[in-house]
Amino acid sequence: MAEDPNNPHDFSRLYRATLAPLRRYLARLLGNTTEAQDVAHDAYLRVYPKVQDQSAKSPEAVLYTTARRLAINHLKRRSIAPLTPDPVAVETAASAAPGVVQEVIARQELHDLEQAIAQLPEGCRAVLLLRKIELLSHQEIARRLGIAVSTVEKQHARALRLLRAALAAASDRTASTPHPASNPEVTS
Repeated sequence: MAEDPNNPHDFSRLYRATLAPLRRYLARLLGNTTEAQDVAHDAYLRVYPKVQDQSAKSPEAVLYTTARRLAINHLKRRSIAPLTPDPVAVETAASAAPGVVQEVIARQELHDLEQAIAQLPEGCRAVLLLRKIELLSHQEIARRLGIAVSTVEKQHARALRLLRAALAAASDRTASTPHPASNPEVTS
C-alpha cells in the first residue's frame, strides 16, 4: 500500500520533516545532543500509534509536546540522579574504599570498643546497649529494667564516661607501641 506523501498522518513524512529540528530543539532544552537523540526517539515511539490510527489532529504538535514533556521529565531525573560519570574517569580515579591501613585501624578500634563495653559494670552495659543498639528512650529502658528513669540517666552517663576513659587509654597504648618498621632493633 503506497503512502500519500501529502497526507499529514503519514509517519515517515512526519519523521523526515521533523527529525533534525526536533533534535536541535531537544539539544537546546537538555544541553546534550546524545540525550536529545534518545528523547527524540522515545517521542517518536509514543507518537507513532497516534499517527497510524490518525487520532492526532496535528501530529507535529503532538510530537513536539510529547518530546518537550519527555525532556522535562529527563531533566528532573537528572537532577535527582546525576548522569553516571565517564567510565574512563572512574577507572583512573582513586578508590573511595578505605585502604588497608584504615581497615586495620577500624578493626582495632572496634576491638577496643568491644573490650571496653565488656568491662562495663552490668547495669551500665545493659542501659548502654538498650539505648545505643535498640534505640530505646530512657523511659522505655526504665520500664524494661524496672528501675527509675533517673537511675537509667545516671547509668547511661556513667557508661559513656567509662567508655571514653577506656578508649582513651587504649588509644594511648596503641600510640605508644612502636611500629615494627620504625624499630631499628627489629631485623628482617
